[in-house]
Amino acid sequence: MFMTKRLKTTIGLGILASASFYMTAATADTQTMIVAGGCFWCVESDFEKVPGVLDVESGYIGGHTKNPTYSQVSGKHTGHFEAVIIKYDDTQVSLATLSDYYWKTIDPTDPNGQFCDKGAPYKTAMFYQNEKQKAVFDASLAKVEANKPFSAKIVTEILPAKTFYLAEDYHQDYYKKNSYRYRFYRSSCGRDNKIESLWGDVASKAYH
Repeated sequence: MFMTKRLKTTIGLGILASASFYMTAATADTQTMIVAGGCFWCVESDFEKVPGVLDVESGYIGGHTKNPTYSQVSGKHTGHFEAVIIKYDDTQVSLATLSDYYWKTIDPTDPNGQFCDKGAPYKTAMFYQNEKQKAVFDASLAKVEANKPFSAKIVTEILPAKTFYLAEDYHQDYYKKNSYRYRFYRSSCGRDNKIESLWGDVASKAYH
């Protein structure tokens, strides 16, 4: 089940929580994927235009503080990752395809964060919600490790999903609401330059 508005509660199996949700019945073909790839503005932007992706929302996962705020998470004391939850139609795009794409939008070799953002909130990870997702993530990682065009070790973790808290409204679709600031941040942070140096191209440019 996918949530579309905000509510201070934990939903379902403890995967999703945030500031006020109204639940809508998802179709049998609608699935969700949770990943962390550094700044969630960038990850949201990288995934939202992929064909088959229906929506992407920014949030926090993996920490020990309930209902964390951005200032708490960015203060690096809550244990949370900046992450996104991706809603997609699996008749249009598979979890395996999205997983393979994910690797080429990050630097999976950095144990300390991503690009200019360092610290636990900016580390990379894939969060599986069931064993089927874990198997897909594991297979995708194995494929990348066998074919990566660089020698550095991949340090991105595959972890069980815990409560996902939606980030504040001003973070959602930040790349659309504040396009100039977003583009300046992404460029000055060196995200695309580093990705290109690792992978040979910037996969997300196909959608921008």
